Amino acid sequence: MDYGLKDKVALITGAGRGIGKQIALSLADEGCNIALIDVDENTVKATGAEVHAKGVKTFSLKADVSSSAEVEKVVDEVHKNFGRLDILVNNAGITRDNLIMRMKNEEWDKVLSINLKGTFNFTRAVSRYMLKQRSGKIVNIASVIGIGGNIGQANYAASKAGVIALTKSAAKEFASRNINVNAIAPGFIQTAMTEVLNDEIKQKMQERIPLQRLGTVEDIADAVLFLSSDKSNYITGQVLVIDGGMVM
Repeated sequence: MDYGLKDKVALITGAGRGIGKQIALSLADEGCNIALIDVDENTVKATGAEVHAKGVKTFSLKADVSSSAEVEKVVDEVHKNFGRLDILVNNAGITRDNLIMRMKNEEWDKVLSINLKGTFNFTRAVSRYMLKQRSGKIVNIASVIGIGGNIGQANYAASKAGVIALTKSAAKEFASRNINVNAIAPGFIQTAMTEVLNDEIKQKMQERIPLQRLGTVEDIADAVLFLSSDKSNYITGQVLVIDGGMVM
């Protein structure tokens, strides 16, 4: 399928590994030029090299998404380098799990600052360019935990629920300028984080999923391709749940 993304410019946060890396590779396969952002300089440079090998222009930068000053600088650099910004994928996120009664202030603050404030920082910075262009696609990576909650993940759940609410508000604010803003809520996805889990835990996870398997990073990237393309022009403010039927 041709998504019509050739020569578009996409900025992806948390692009060094996992879901973010696959999104970068999948967009590059469609001819999209990619700006990769990650707090880990080594992984983002390595992924950048893989993306560049696909024959597209790339720009890899280290940045802390929770720092509005850093984000503004990075977005300005990306726009200066490419001359435009068509797609933003807010993927950067962390977990610091703990029960509410034991959760430390820094565990709460860190997760909210990366997952929610980071998404806000990049949305605000990129929107200035997209509003002038009168076009753009913003895809925020939320989570099913932000819809249904989870024991020991109050901070993560709150941050992802916030991302969903931010998505809907931004969609309403930017709609008149032809900017679509949507969220993807992944369920259990097979990444380096889930690979370290023992077989018993993985089995219990799969039992909760009607399709009886964990999702893949490609499952998420495929949805990003669709929501980044003109094929989704009449879709905005939506949350696409990709979880094998777990929370239907």
